[in-house]
Amino acid sequence: MKTLESTARVRVKNILFPTDLSPAGLAACPYAAEIAKRFGAKLYTLHVTTPVVNPLAEPATWAILEKSAEAEAEKERKILLDSFPGIEPEVLIEEGGLWTILESTLEKYKIDLIVLGTRGRSGLKKFFLGSVAEEIFRKAPCAVLTVGPSSPEEPPHSGEISEIVYATDFGPQSDAAASYAISLAEEFQAHLTLLHVIEEAKPGELVIVEQLEASSAQLLRNLVPPEAELWCDPRITVERGPVAERILDVAARRNADLIVLGVRRPGGFPGAATHLPIATAHKVVSQAKCPVLTVRR
Repeated sequence: MKTLESTARVRVKNILFPTDLSPAGLAACPYAAEIAKRFGAKLYTLHVTTPVVNPLAEPATWAILEKSAEAEAEKERKILLDSFPGIEPEVLIEEGGLWTILESTLEKYKIDLIVLGTRGRSGLKKFFLGSVAEEIFRKAPCAVLTVGPSSPEEPPHSGEISEIVYATDFGPQSDAAASYAISLAEEFQAHLTLLHVIEEAKPGELVIVEQLEASSAQLLRNLVPPEAELWCDPRITVERGPVAERILDVAARRNADLIVLGVRRPGGFPGAATHLPIATAHKVVSQAKCPVLTVRR
């Protein structure tokens, strides 16, 4: 993998913050706000509601229902505006199916990054992100920053990022994800750890694994442009063991504020979107104590 050139820097122009207005959904607000400030990006907030008018109901009730919905929308609009002090996001409140509206919003506003928060499904938060976040995580064509179900109960007051862990298997998604990791490290002047995990060797494979460690470390070094070393303090780390567990362990040791991963387009069962073994990206997003940025090629 060749060194990323300066021209590969990511320019985030439009950010979408979809939310159900729950405390968990609003936990990602500080990150959406801070990234928007750092990149000078336009921030859109999106709340999707079910249609208030049932065609089977008495037509005489439609006007009352619509008036009530308008009042509720104003309350929701105020909540969203108050959630971003110092920023004026464009508030979008839409009726209909989540994914249909989300798809059209991503296209209409040319969204580069989605930021969302989720608490997951009750009793299963280590394995599922919640139906809405799950769908976005698996289907969204752009980068997605998720404040997952294992994040602290009390969201941070600031979306500052000072420690970033970027994990890669050197697959085709790695260049795009590395660009995000390096660009965010530059904007936040954050420390950057570049990580590759080698699964445990079988008996007799020790020499091969040692060679892999050396070559993997060099590939990780090649990802960082020479000028980036002046401000992101890159650390090269090669680990052995189960991939998801090692990523989470390194993030915990570094006290990471963000994990960056590359993922493939979805296919099969929920969580199968990752290019890493055993749905690694899904496990990391579900169990990480900090936000996780998943990037598609």
